[in-house]
Amino acid sequence: MKLQIFQVDAFASRLFSGNPAAVVPLDSWLDDKLLQSIAIENNLSETAYIIATLGAETDFHIRWFTPGAEVSLCGHATLATAHTLWNHLGFTKDRIVFDSLSGPLNVSRDGDLIQLDFPLVPMSSCEPSKELVKALGAKPIECHSGRDVLCLFENESDVLSLKPDFAALAAIPDGRAVMVTALGSKSDFVSRFFAPRVGVNEDPVTGSAHCALTPYWAEKLCKTRMKALQLSPRGGELECELAGDRVLLRGRAVTFMTGTIEI
Repeated sequence: MKLQIFQVDAFASRLFSGNPAAVVPLDSWLDDKLLQSIAIENNLSETAYIIATLGAETDFHIRWFTPGAEVSLCGHATLATAHTLWNHLGFTKDRIVFDSLSGPLNVSRDGDLIQLDFPLVPMSSCEPSKELVKALGAKPIECHSGRDVLCLFENESDVLSLKPDFAALAAIPDGRAVMVTALGSKSDFVSRFFAPRVGVNEDPVTGSAHCALTPYWAEKLCKTRMKALQLSPRGGELECELAGDRVLLRGRAVTFMTGTIEI
């Protein structure tokens, strides 16, 4: 069996930045163990799989796998998939509707940007656990919980200087992952994202995290449109907008590689 595969740098305007994702089009779903094995072999933070749908309401089913698990929502791999469909697979409509574990996801062209329309992720205030503070090596000034844990720090330098104990983070049952954030010096806010529990110590750029970060910072800054930077070694740029109970994320993507998987 041979499968097409595309590797795309998402939330990036040049190669070797942003977050690389693999995109694998399928005719029908393969066994979940095989999908997971391919994701492990790719050794990227996400591998997206798509199948064309026959219904009138959606265009493709999409699923996302880290090297450790299937996840319910992934921004950068969805952006990479849309880029692949438009630039390599001949899809011509300006809007793509994906059927996913998080419901219908609309992706559209916005000039030279790709816009993701994702559900808002609510958060609630909490106290950081002693285990979390120890694993991060620093105490946040605020902590909020939802699907992931959000930790606010005083400034951008504090976020950049964090050197987490990833083994300790993976053992904390506080959430799927931990995002750390602060006001930005060249953007509205900055962040980093640690997800060792699902096989990704530090994610280069995390679209799904901004479904929580966008409403959080929209309330703090009293604005609905913002620019964000993710301060991973590769770096990533996002435009974020709060639209009711939805979050609009905009970014660019660049193809790094096309190839064939032989199984």
